[in-house]
Amino acid sequence: MTVQLRGVLTALATPFTADGSVDEAKLRALVDRSIEGGVHGVLACGSTGEFSALSSDERRLVVETVVDQAARRVPVIAQTGATSTAEAIRHSRHAQSAGVDVVMPVAPYYEPLSIEETLTYLRAVAGSVDIPVMLYNLPVATGVDLDPDTVGALAREVENIRYIKNTTIDMAQSAQLIHNHGDVISTFVGWDSLLLSALAEGAAGVMAGTANVVPAELVAVHDAVSTGNLEQARQAWARVYPLIDAIMTQPFIPAVKAALTAVGFPVGTPREPVAELAPAAAARITELASALRPVPAS
Repeated sequence: MTVQLRGVLTALATPFTADGSVDEAKLRALVDRSIEGGVHGVLACGSTGEFSALSSDERRLVVETVVDQAARRVPVIAQTGATSTAEAIRHSRHAQSAGVDVVMPVAPYYEPLSIEETLTYLRAVAGSVDIPVMLYNLPVATGVDLDPDTVGALAREVENIRYIKNTTIDMAQSAQLIHNHGDVISTFVGWDSLLLSALAEGAAGVMAGTANVVPAELVAVHDAVSTGNLEQARQAWARVYPLIDAIMTQPFIPAVKAALTAVGFPVGTPREPVAELAPAAAARITELASALRPVPAS
């Protein structure tokens, strides 16, 4: 599938069974839930998908399952980063062979690296595949913040680096990517509570873990912005924002899983050592999910 990524992309959660193994059937259903909600693409093995708690075999299984279930209905992105260049290359090549449309390697996230070391890693991973690459700027986890000018220079140097997921609360940084380097790289904002701001600013789209929970509601915001109806977009965003905010103010992975349970789609608990959400926080999310009005018919 040769596509230009755009719109709302779901950073898929990884469902687990009661014994802690990957729940393939539920993962397939979760892919369908997002696609039926109108999202424009899905991501396997991202941060919301608990990739760092999965074995290499499990990561390959998740990627293969998502590609198979998506069945070319929407593009599939696979997060393929690792703590070593060699492992990231193995995951990226596997993802390409499995049929993903884009790979998204996060920078190594344990040993503190310099910008130049990080760029050397990204060049090597991008050079190992023939499909487009989405950079994943996640400074809170990696300790490395890829500034907009560095990103723009790298995208001009490496032909298949075409996208970036910028997961930071710094909307000014995302705006610089959009306006100063949009000719060479398409920006997806990865901070869910900035969804409306990002789309109104002109981002190519957003990649959101909360799209597991409320895909149609987030797509409604996107569609209103796309048609130039900012007031409708604001109304759609106001409808869903309290739930998004409640999720974002809690530990994210257990909050997304608690929210999925609240909307009647349980996917198991986070993999240890990550704990389940505190009962009071889960109750608040359940309350907001229950009060969420349906998306108005278009």
